[in-house]
Amino acid sequence: MIDAHCHIEMFKKDAPKIAEESRKRLRAVVDSITEYRKFHVWKSWELLKPHFGFIFPTLGYAPNEARRGNWDKVRKVDAFIRENADEIVAIGEIGLDFYYAKTEEERKNQREIFHHFLNLAVELGKPVVLHARDAEKEVFEAIQRAGVRAYFHSYSGPSDLALEIVENGHIIGINTGIDFIPEVRKAAEVLPLESIVVETDAPYMSPYKGEKNYPWNVEYAVRRIAEIKGLEFKEVEKITERNAIRFFDLKL
Repeated sequence: MIDAHCHIEMFKKDAPKIAEESRKRLRAVVDSITEYRKFHVWKSWELLKPHFGFIFPTLGYAPNEARRGNWDKVRKVDAFIRENADEIVAIGEIGLDFYYAKTEEERKNQREIFHHFLNLAVELGKPVVLHARDAEKEVFEAIQRAGVRAYFHSYSGPSDLALEIVENGHIIGINTGIDFIPEVRKAAEVLPLESIVVETDAPYMSPYKGEKNYPWNVEYAVRRIAEIKGLEFKEVEKITERNAIRFFDLKL
């Protein structure tokens, strides 16, 4: 199995232990190293670097940080991405989150910073990992204009838009919240398996109430998708692995 989106650095001092336990249970992990609050990309990078080869990093700027409009930080993250462009498999996560960005100023900041990193992805020839919440249509239209390949992580938007997204060659992440987020389950029901990857968004989105999520819990999402679609576990595991490898061009 491959966890296509998680944040092992957010386990802080336990991150090395979580990485090694994940290595025992999974084929690979794509970690979205994202500028967010006190999690600076350069610190997260150094923490996870010993595990690269099993962990495949992306670099991005979370929309809930972007709403603050700190362009000094944007420039630092931009420079760090350029410096490490050969080692990352995508730009992200980036995007828009209008659930948390309530004011016009916050949304303007998010849009400007999202488009900055979207343009950087175009310049570097990288796919993007997207965080889109209550703004899925706007984010989709932006990536279509930019002409980039995109992964909508933890998608919880309308199912008709999900179908339009994958019909245009992008992929969608079904996360371990599949049993408590109705939109995630609906996406799993309607989307073709060839357009799905599985993810935990660990340490968030645990399928087990009151617990942190872990990368190896991605098995839960695989199992639930298999049940929903009436398929064997191994088939869902194989196809979602293949989808992640192809999208990120993982060198396994």
